[in-house]
Amino acid sequence: MPGSSPLRAWWAQHPPAAGAAVMATGIVSVGLHLTGYEVLSRILLVMACAAWLALAADFLTRLLRQRERWVREAGTPAALTAVAATTVLGTRLSALDWQLLAAALLALATLLWPVLLVPVVRHWQRRRMPGAVFLGTVATQGLAVLGATLAKAESAAWLAHAALVLFWLGLVLYGLALARFDLRQVIEGPGDQWVAGGAAAISALAGAKLIAADGPGLYLWNDDNSGVLRTVTVALLVLDLGWYAVLLVAEVVRPRLRYDVCRWSTVFPMGMTAAATLAVAAAVDVSWLEWPGEVLLWIAVAAWLAVAVGAVAAAREAVRPAAPEHPRP
Repeated sequence: MPGSSPLRAWWAQHPPAAGAAVMATGIVSVGLHLTGYEVLSRILLVMACAAWLALAADFLTRLLRQRERWVREAGTPAALTAVAATTVLGTRLSALDWQLLAAALLALATLLWPVLLVPVVRHWQRRRMPGAVFLGTVATQGLAVLGATLAKAESAAWLAHAALVLFWLGLVLYGLALARFDLRQVIEGPGDQWVAGGAAAISALAGAKLIAADGPGLYLWNDDNSGVLRTVTVALLVLDLGWYAVLLVAEVVRPRLRYDVCRWSTVFPMGMTAAATLAVAAAVDVSWLEWPGEVLLWIAVAAWLAVAVGAVAAAREAVRPAAPEHPRP
């Protein structure tokens, strides 16, 4: 674009997958809050909010001024990071007792969810797809997590039951995505292959939040329903940890160290696995899960730092003015 700054040109080329940076930062903030590192948690929360506002402004700008591009990008799985990032941010804000703002984010995410999910599912092909195919599950379970969180905070049974429906729908979407996932991505993927595990992790977190939402005066689940929910939640965490181990081994066997924006989709599942492990430990009263959850959290923090450094370096390189060419004598 003539006359535009290098920074503006770089930002204009950012794909929808950049929303995974907000997801990753937000969920690491949640994990730090769960383990009592409140100062670090709030620093990351501020960063996640700033990034969310920037991406929201960009989302609206493209909708109003670049409609054709917006429609094209809305049909890609990465567009669903807008929903997932909003729900992760809302979940963290709810922990600060900012329930009205969290509810507003839930309403916004709920409005965006069908608008973005329907074209994404319509564009699913029978061919093998990258890890971003699991973002339909992530977005849906993000709504379930935030819905269940607010249901507990506000003692709203209807919201818990709505979150339960989304929880089961998210599992259906996970099965459909798994059937389309190209398993070669485990070895070859640029980073978003980790969403295969992250989708299981956020499903386990949703189950844990639904279990925790019940309490005196609500009577959400009878013994049978509660037993099924606990069993499925634990099974999802086991599935997630299995994916984590496989994906970690694949990273060691075939290192992919160059920075890619898809690496935020590696950090998010790492942070989500830690948060899910800690939440499930509390929900099903298995205290020995707490220390593995904290270990996984610090691995996620280290990964976040590494990817953040890579992102800053890539941005500096992109906006650096080209050196002028000097004519040879």
